[in-house]
Amino acid sequence: MSDMRLIVAGAGGRMGRTLIRAIADTRGLTLSGALEDSGSPLLGRNASELAGVGGQDILITDDAETLLGDADGIIDFTIPKATVALAKLAAKAGIVHVIGTTGFSAQDEAAVAEAAKKAVIVKSGNMSLGVNLLAALVKRVAKTLDEEFDIEIVEMHHNRKIDAPSGTALLLGRAAAEGRNVDLDQRSVRARDGHTGARQAGDIGFATLRGGTVVGEHNVIFAGPAERIELGHRAEDRMIFARGAVKAALWARGQKPGLYSMADVLGLQDF
Repeated sequence: MSDMRLIVAGAGGRMGRTLIRAIADTRGLTLSGALEDSGSPLLGRNASELAGVGGQDILITDDAETLLGDADGIIDFTIPKATVALAKLAAKAGIVHVIGTTGFSAQDEAAVAEAAKKAVIVKSGNMSLGVNLLAALVKRVAKTLDEEFDIEIVEMHHNRKIDAPSGTALLLGRAAAEGRNVDLDQRSVRARDGHTGARQAGDIGFATLRGGTVVGEHNVIFAGPAERIELGHRAEDRMIFARGAVKAALWARGQKPGLYSMADVLGLQDF
């Protein structure tokens, strides 16, 4: 089988450059295009050169439709508005779309799900192996422990992150909610301030920290009577997300159209 031709969206950013390096380091993949938005000062620059890899002259463009028409897939860690637009184009082209973007609204989620009727979409709040294993463990522990154990999720990221809670924190929250067989939207507590009253049994709490250059830290706390269980993950390099994303792209090639997660890619659905 020929190499899978991949486009990187947001190619000039920190994550985009990391993805380009991951593609260059992975057998069976080749970079076929690089995207930025129409106002980017990086348009026309050599994406491979910006990422510090040689061998290809891939110029950054904003012409997504043309690029997607001559590719097997796109990896996208951008913003919801851009991702929704790219999902529609991926559906039109019938190609793979790997989504690491976070901060979606309910309307955005619905648009991505609609695109997945014609595109193979792998979407996750976190692409790393460790975090997805953590999510599987969180689901199992939440299922095992009853509501005597309160669930709190604490996350910290760098000071430039624009959404909160993080996509990873929400992924872990959904895992806990599935374990407890409850609706996260109905049971999550995103902020506490002032006289909030006592904690309600069964709620899943979130605490968000921002500062410095932290790549990503997440801890899930199960606090029970006189004991506490803590499960956590620390990301030290963005390359862990890029490696997961390229693994997802290779897995998705040849799959039927649909909306998949990293749990599907890693075989963790029945963990």
